[in-house]
Amino acid sequence: MTTLSRTPSARPAPARRSARALTVGSAAGLVLLPPTVLVAWILVLSTERGTQCLMTSGQCSHVPGGLLWACFWTSVALGVLALFWPRARWVSARRAAVFLQWGAQLTLGLLILAGA
Repeated sequence: MTTLSRTPSARPAPARRSARALTVGSAAGLVLLPPTVLVAWILVLSTERGTQCLMTSGQCSHVPGGLLWACFWTSVALGVLALFWPRARWVSARRAAVFLQWGAQLTLGLLILAGA
């Protein structure tokens, strides 16, 4: 009997690997959200228009602030939801929450950059 034939249970089942990947994906999204926002704002404010906006402190963005905050809090809420969702229940809904979390986060970064 070889070592591989005796330890098939040592490898995690596909469902457990999928649950772990979703946990890592949602946690990574939550960890990367502040740097995404920070880097996007630094890029916007480093332009001539961004600097002029800072100096005059006027309404410079074409994107409403409420939309930016909505994307931010949607990403946070979906990330927390996917992170604490029971691992074995409704895996497809958890997967959708992670995809929507990343979609909201990327939309937020693009909206910040587009408003420049």
